Amino acid sequence: MTLVQPADTRLAASVDRSIQLIQTGKAAGSTCSPELAKGPWEFDAGPVAYGPGSSMGDVIPTGSPRQGALPESYKTASEAELHDRIRAAKATLGERVVVLGHFYQRDEVVEHADFVGDSFQLANAALTRPDAEAIVFCGVHFMAETADLLSTPEQAVILPNLAAGCSMADMADEESVEACWAQLEEVYGDLTATDASGRVPVIPVTYMNSSAALKGFVGRHGGIVCTSSNAKTVLEWAFERGRRVLFFPDQHLGRNTAKALGVPLEQMPMWNPRKALGGSTADELDDARVILWHGFCSVHRRFTVEQIAQARIDHPGVQVIVHPECPMPVVDAADSAGSTDFIVKAIQAAPAGSTFAIGTEINLVQRLAAEYPQHEIFCLDPVVCPCSTMYRIHPGYLAWVLEELVAGRVVNRITVSDDVAEPARVALERMLAAKPPASVAPVAVDAVPGDAAQADAAQADAVPTGA
Repeated sequence: MTLVQPADTRLAASVDRSIQLIQTGKAAGSTCSPELAKGPWEFDAGPVAYGPGSSMGDVIPTGSPRQGALPESYKTASEAELHDRIRAAKATLGERVVVLGHFYQRDEVVEHADFVGDSFQLANAALTRPDAEAIVFCGVHFMAETADLLSTPEQAVILPNLAAGCSMADMADEESVEACWAQLEEVYGDLTATDASGRVPVIPVTYMNSSAALKGFVGRHGGIVCTSSNAKTVLEWAFERGRRVLFFPDQHLGRNTAKALGVPLEQMPMWNPRKALGGSTADELDDARVILWHGFCSVHRRFTVEQIAQARIDHPGVQVIVHPECPMPVVDAADSAGSTDFIVKAIQAAPAGSTFAIGTEINLVQRLAAEYPQHEIFCLDPVVCPCSTMYRIHPGYLAWVLEELVAGRVVNRITVSDDVAEPARVALERMLAAKPPASVAPVAVDAVPGDAAQADAAQADAVPTGA
């Protein structure tokens, strides 16, 4: 992938352009909300909400971060002007800044990223730029927190729009998880006591898509972090140390991974934090192998078995690949399931003329379709409905934070307090040590940024887009 794509490729990859064409009647199709055609700053001053898109129906926690008013010049600037301003600011800042773009970002933002990848790949990729004074993370809040955990104290991690949260990450807050842990202690007894095999009653596992506070929680309680790429390896690690696993916040990744390991569904009760004992009986919890938190990704919950069946009717021979955050029946009906990186690599390795129906966020799907025209690639969901919170990042916000850096001002800095950061890094270190077979050597959390081995490991995973 190059920093500046050909104009026709950029236009084909642009979900924002697709939305505008649909809303003005210039293209066929439908979106999940007409408000997607508005600039995201339209929602900064309104009621606290995730915004239009897949999470617009989710309940946002009280006190969620809000973005202040974006200066008018960034709202009214043309797309061409914003791109020119971003390029000029980056040229002025040089090695002082590194811009990270998540796979699910709109193409108009990814165009300016120095690295493109998933959240952990990007946090590690930032370590290859130890001289950067600022890390601009074009993603969502928990991703910027992870970057702050892995960066040096001298580096400022910036989130262009503070309203870019994550509804799934918000479904498991520290207070609710602490309350769950206390109730589990009532059922299982001392949670630090080991049995004859040396295992404790339960090991907490949090998905990377969670707050730094929850990463700190699992670090304090002998637990570990996982990604969608290494969830199987992490669960195996946890089962070696505990008789059960408490998995949060995404029930679907936990269920799909545990099922693949042979855990029966009846031994995977759901924990609803609004109910006593999560809605289960003490006997059900005693028999549990994996306790699943009542959380989900609103992007991946949109995909259905019916969509897969229709894709097979309309496109004989289609390969259906979905993300493991999709519901279990969808994963079971697909040809394969894997992380965003897995999806990208599967398409890269396919022979020309392949047809793919992809069950993940539309920005990645549409970008892949534009970058690999030798294949037919389409999104399983025919309705254009991007991630609500990724959508809150716009070139206007990116231009603003970069030009503020040029002026010597750091805005929208994301920091994790030391009391949270220390145990969170412990949980990440455990994850890094639990490597899946044939994996790339990970970046050590406590290593000195700039080490050659770190740079090699991070760059092997994230996709550099600049020279």
